[in-house]
This record gives sequence, structure tokens and C-alpha cells, in this order.
Amino acid sequence: MTTTIQPAPANRRVLLIDDRRDAVLPVRKLLELAGHQVSVAEDGKSGLALAREIVPDVILCDIGLPGDMTGYDVAIAIRADPICHAVYMASVSGYGEPEHRRRARQAGFDNHVVKPASKATLEHLVSAMPRFTDADGSLPAI
Repeated sequence: MTTTIQPAPANRRVLLIDDRRDAVLPVRKLLELAGHQVSVAEDGKSGLALAREIVPDVILCDIGLPGDMTGYDVAIAIRADPICHAVYMASVSGYGEPEHRRRARQAGFDNHVVKPASKATLEHLVSAMPRFTDADGSLPAI
């Protein structure tokens, strides 16, 4: 019997953009324990500035952010940025209606999951970086 050893997922630079510390802390700890480097921004403008500075591999961004930038605005700005335009982005939000998924996709997110995201879902997002499966914003199986 042959055992196949799966390679460990790459350690990634992850940027969390979320103003709720109670949401950020467990996600940050989980990702750091998995070996990822995690940075945090509490609003859209600081998230965009930090993304340009560190050029993360993955951005996990809330939709409802304080200030004058929503998560949708962050995604649009990231996709227009010459430095960060190709970064994998997933919205991780309490907004879970089909309209929110559609808007997330239109704004430039690669995926959308509803809070609270499970450990397995977060690990899958960061490791596999799954994308929407079709133009209406349907989600791939996670």
C-alpha cells in the first residue's frame, strides 16, 4: 500500500480587513497557528494602504466597514491598483444574501463566505484560494 503525502499549503501573507476585534482575533490566531503571516486593518482606507505596503497573498475583507469605504470599495480599489490587482480576495461578511454574493463578485472579490466562517472554510480559503464558479456569484463547494 502506497501512502501519498500531500505537500503542506504554502505559508501565505494574509491581510484581514475588519473592524470587529471579536471577529478578527480568532481568525488571526487560527491563521497564525497554521503558519501564515497575518496583518490586520480596521477600516478600508488603512486596509488599502497596508495592502499596497505588504502586497499580501490573500485579503479577507468584511463588507460593512467603518468610514467612507465599504468592503466593495476596497475590492474595487485593489483591482484597480497596479501593485495589488492580482491579490486573492474573499469577502468574509455577515451579509449572505445572493445579492451580496453578486455584488462581491462584481466588485472584484474572488469568493464570498458568511460569518462566522468555520476553521475548515478559512483554511480552504487561504490554502486553495477557491473562486466563484459562475457569473452570478455562485459559490464553489467549500
